[in-house]
Amino acid sequence: MIEWLANPQILDLMALFVTLTLLEIVLGVDNIIFLVLITQRLPEHQQSMARKIGLALALIFRIVLLFSIALIIAMKDPVLHIMGLAFSWRDIILIGGGLFLIFKGTQEIHKSIEEDEEANRVKLGAGHGLMFTIAQIALIDLVFSIDSIITAIGLAAEHLWLMVSAVVIAIFVMYFTAEGIAGFIKRHPTIKMLALAFLIMIGTVLIADGFGVHIDRGYIYTAMAFSIIVEFLNMLMRRKKRKKSNA
Repeated sequence: MIEWLANPQILDLMALFVTLTLLEIVLGVDNIIFLVLITQRLPEHQQSMARKIGLALALIFRIVLLFSIALIIAMKDPVLHIMGLAFSWRDIILIGGGLFLIFKGTQEIHKSIEEDEEANRVKLGAGHGLMFTIAQIALIDLVFSIDSIITAIGLAAEHLWLMVSAVVIAIFVMYFTAEGIAGFIKRHPTIKMLALAFLIMIGTVLIADGFGVHIDRGYIYTAMAFSIIVEFLNMLMRRKKRKKSNA
């Protein structure tokens, strides 16, 4: 056992697996934020089911794409040329997904400010609202899956089982954190507005990536983390003020 663990090749594979798993979890942040926000306008009894269906679709898309590596690699070849710019299918999908995220984020912000949320849930209708929401989840799952799998292939193209294992673990992490994140966002409306702003920012990053302008996700997640820390401090300050006023 000790000799097996001391094998440099085994250690390299373990390090690659940990790196890949953490990367897939981080990349899943975008997916989980969209999933939580898009399901919040459904009736209460349908929200959890829609999130589970969304995560199942995300897992299916990622595994199917992993077993279609040749197709994924081909998606990076230019298929469209406009004004001297070359676009691959990956670029087109990322741009389309980014535009969709910006549209949905802006739409949800408008609804949160201008419309009554309970009335909006009734207006959706049970069947149409659930099916329409799942269709949107499937669309954005596909976008995030392509982005995630291309990143994974870039790191471990020769180790399919490593990529599949990392993706499965990342989806399970998303599964076990989705309900907690949903409940937290529901209890704190300002966090919901912050998350919607994140969606618009993520959409902008996807569009930039589609146009060949790569923005390091580390900068994006650092900005998100900083904003969340500031909002937590605001929440603590508001809670302290309420305690003083009630005293």
